[in-house]
Amino acid sequence: MVAVTRAMALLGAFALGESQLSLAELSRRCGLHKTTALRIARTLAMAGYMVPCDDGGWRLGPAAGWLGARYQSGFDVQDVVEPMLRKLSKTTRESAAFYVREGDFRTCLMRVEGVQPLRHHARMGEALPLDKGSPGRVILAFSGQRGAVYERIRQRGYCLSIGEREKGVATVSAPVFGTHWKLLGSVCISGPAARLTEAVLEAHAKTVIDAANALSYALAGSVSAQTPTVVSTWHP
Repeated sequence: MVAVTRAMALLGAFALGESQLSLAELSRRCGLHKTTALRIARTLAMAGYMVPCDDGGWRLGPAAGWLGARYQSGFDVQDVVEPMLRKLSKTTRESAAFYVREGDFRTCLMRVEGVQPLRHHARMGEALPLDKGSPGRVILAFSGQRGAVYERIRQRGYCLSIGEREKGVATVSAPVFGTHWKLLGSVCISGPAARLTEAVLEAHAKTVIDAANALSYALAGSVSAQTPTVVSTWHP
């Protein structure tokens, strides 16, 4: 169990955009002795999850990428989610993203950038709080979280936030469901708060809800576009 936890820590030590890390940095980030980190890295390399570099550093291997690809394929990202996000982004001219719950956090599974010169860049795969920002609050609300704030989200069918998790960023989100109304995540659009004022977010809300409902039908395999939405009828 300890060995597995340490191996996972080593793989998780890489930040987005970091092509490689030195053994010393891996050791520091994971709180492991260099010899322990080296032993685990070599074991992971045997399975293709890490690769040694010529200068003594380490990088993630092809098996890690393949694991991520299989994770995304479980959500029909390429065939269903991405096209829907592109359509939503094109309609609103803002960045669009799909978030899923992973334990006590939310993760951006797929993102499509908007055409506006100023836009919000979210990192795919980054663990973000559920109770900060509309994508996470929507997930909490439709997971049955109690409280007036979440009851209001359930009644409205969407949530908007301005500068809640990140200063100067505004979002509006709606829930995405699978078969039997199982919550899969949330879809949102985001951008600078200077452009996405509360009035603008409210105006975009129906478009986001429509996109979330269409994505729900697609992921659930539904062929009916006439199924009533869950906006005012869902209860935890």
